[in-house]
Amino acid sequence: MPSHRPVWPRGHPTCKEDAAASGQGALAAAVGDPDAAVGSAETGAGHGPGPGAAEPAGCTSGPGSPAAEPTAPPRHLPAALGRLPVGLPGGPGIPLFPVGLPAARDWLPGRAGGPAEASLPPQGGPPGQAGRGPAPRRPPLLAALTYHYETQCLPTPAAWFAHHLPVWLHKLSVVATFLIEIAVPPLFFAPIRRLRLAAFYSQVLLQVLIIITGNYNFFNLMTLVLTTALLDDQHLAAEPGHGSRKKTATSWPKALLATLSLLLELAVYGLLAYGTVHYFGLEVDWQQRTIHSRTTFTFHQFSQWLKTLTLPTVWLGVASLVWELLSALWRWTQVRGWLRKLSAVVQLSLVGTATVALFLISLVPYSYVEPGTHGRLWTGAHRLFGAVEHLQLANSYGLFRRMTGLGGRPEVVLEGSYDGHHWTEIEFMYKPGNLSRPPPVVAPHQPRLDWQMWFAALGPHTHSPWFTNLVLRLLQGKEPVIRLVQSQVARYPFHKQPPTYVRAQRYKYWFSQPGEQGQWWRRQWVEEFFPSVSLGDPTLETLLRQFGLQEKSPPRTRSANSTLAQALHWTRTQLSPLEAPALLWGLLMAVGAVRVVQALLAPCSLWSSPLAPVSREKRRPASQKDSGAASEQATTAPNPCSSSSRTTRRKK
Repeated sequence: MPSHRPVWPRGHPTCKEDAAASGQGALAAAVGDPDAAVGSAETGAGHGPGPGAAEPAGCTSGPGSPAAEPTAPPRHLPAALGRLPVGLPGGPGIPLFPVGLPAARDWLPGRAGGPAEASLPPQGGPPGQAGRGPAPRRPPLLAALTYHYETQCLPTPAAWFAHHLPVWLHKLSVVATFLIEIAVPPLFFAPIRRLRLAAFYSQVLLQVLIIITGNYNFFNLMTLVLTTALLDDQHLAAEPGHGSRKKTATSWPKALLATLSLLLELAVYGLLAYGTVHYFGLEVDWQQRTIHSRTTFTFHQFSQWLKTLTLPTVWLGVASLVWELLSALWRWTQVRGWLRKLSAVVQLSLVGTATVALFLISLVPYSYVEPGTHGRLWTGAHRLFGAVEHLQLANSYGLFRRMTGLGGRPEVVLEGSYDGHHWTEIEFMYKPGNLSRPPPVVAPHQPRLDWQMWFAALGPHTHSPWFTNLVLRLLQGKEPVIRLVQSQVARYPFHKQPPTYVRAQRYKYWFSQPGEQGQWWRRQWVEEFFPSVSLGDPTLETLLRQFGLQEKSPPRTRSANSTLAQALHWTRTQLSPLEAPALLWGLLMAVGAVRVVQALLAPCSLWSSPLAPVSREKRRPASQKDSGAASEQATTAPNPCSSSSRTTRRKK
């Protein structure tokens, strides 16, 4: 289907009027009712079953709902990533300590662009109708993923297939999300290594599934980087020959400790399984081969549970941090040589102080989860957080805390015309528009304009002042703005001459049904989003004055005489035909190829290094040194990377 075509005939759909929801923005927003509208979702918009279903297709969420706005700008996560995790010096094989808390809003992996807790408010009518009628019955708690896949900002092709999975599997996925995001994070601080690894791989599984079904740019990749703090050198097999080391007999205290650790590990797994089955009422239906799930706790019970466990998790983080500091101090005592010991103590003092300070800072946004805990925090932590709050070292993440638009995915479609009668749609590169175009895969790129168009569709255009400026630039034919819509200008329907008129319509979109060939989406017109305007139009000029967007002076011309400016301009000209996702993936693949080559060449450098025999000698037990001294004199250690290093035997 071509990128521009005549607009379909439209008619106003009938909407069921309802009251706008105020709602809370966390898991506890409506847990008290099994039919309440709290669920796990990655976005702040919901969707409905489409035209002809119980919920009319034309309904849209109330304008300007606060749920549509991110609670933390995307730049906050990269700012915090620069200080997470922090390594404690003192010797080899030192683990990285994640400066944060389990399930903390500034560090919990699910908060980084994943299915975080979100309330599902009741539907609202078109702008101006909210509050005129009774609110319809809201979907159940565990039904969030039945709305999520087609209503997230930028779905992927896999989201279409995930959307059509059975409802019982959607509900079970929400249960698994709650388990991974709420119950598993405390295991980050578990003293048992296998529990930490299990927590790591559960988070990796969640983030990979999010990446497959949704375009959340770099958020999930950054989350995966944060979770690597749970790994150690032993698991990564960083030391050559470590994985092939033979097991030796251990003493009975160590064997007893290993047995107790295994029993504790099994007890933790059993407790997680029991809690999941009990609180979500899991039942296996062998006849239908399904697993039924429902919430068995009330809002009051959830609040009490949150109040009971929030403060103990703080002390869990404190205990884990103290343990790592004492371990680093013990490793420092094992350092030989006064110069090396002095260097290590300086590092330990600086990094240890920074670690404690960052940990205290992260307590404040973490305590937002439960107001009572926030008030009981040490006042010094509050003062320290206030002193560095402008640096954005810790934040209460949760990009989409409420789902809206349960009657369908709202989308704004721009249209241009030369005569005001024949209109042509202006299609974006990534957001839904053309019904036959499959959803794109753009991660880790973040197309900010397409994202902002998703937020603009949740309310009237007056809540998105930038949209008026976008219309102005399209009327002026500004090429930099056009490239935000289409990187290849030839695909822009008005690339030869700017349109005389521009307007915008609001639609509701749904994923197509499996039987519809060649169609990925279905849609229905809702209302006019932005009136038809042209350059010099009084309506446009009034909006520009209202938002302070009028051009008061012509932009300054920048000098391009410098070599750097010319080089940057040439680079941009060469790369502009490429789409950002392809460019980013090319860079990532190049870096990955370099790392693979380095890993393949690493054994050669290790064996050829003069320090390699020394390190192997240090790892060898003392009992084996004496017994192997004679054989080591007679045999030269082979070098696998050198063809000239061949062992020779002396003949007696």
